[in-house]
Amino acid sequence: MRIMGLDVGDKTIGVAVSDLMGWTAQGVETIRRGRLAADLERLRELMKTYEVERIVCGLPRNMNGTYGPRAEGIREFGRVVGEKLNIPVDYWDERLTTVAAQKTLIAGDMSRAKRKQVIDKLAAVLILQNYMDAKAHLAAKEQSSETPNDAQAHE
Repeated sequence: MRIMGLDVGDKTIGVAVSDLMGWTAQGVETIRRGRLAADLERLRELMKTYEVERIVCGLPRNMNGTYGPRAEGIREFGRVVGEKLNIPVDYWDERLTTVAAQKTLIAGDMSRAKRKQVIDKLAAVLILQNYMDAKAHLAAKEQSSETPNDAQAHE
């Protein structure tokens, strides 16, 4: 099952997708925002191309953990995407993902102009990768909490 990660901004949407195993996230593209119908159509095309079964939207939180007006806008966008494209949508805390993406690109000695072109896509990769890592960690934790008798029953 592939998952699509989105870094939704006012002007762009960074897009990433997982590999088939759900282990790694790869950047796909940055969509220039236009009309909502056009944004949804491009997302639909990418979902079909990559056989996406779930979407994760980065949800901006304040450093104190609260949600502001931007978060409500992202939730509304996610609701519309889920409804119009008939796909489950999750949200993932995106605090500091753009900062981390920026630092990664600067460390790679990328010019400011180039960084501007790929920053949203890389932020989407970080959102999706963090989401998948957390889900994998939770699954491993649940599996390791089985009692020995439970584990033997599964063999």
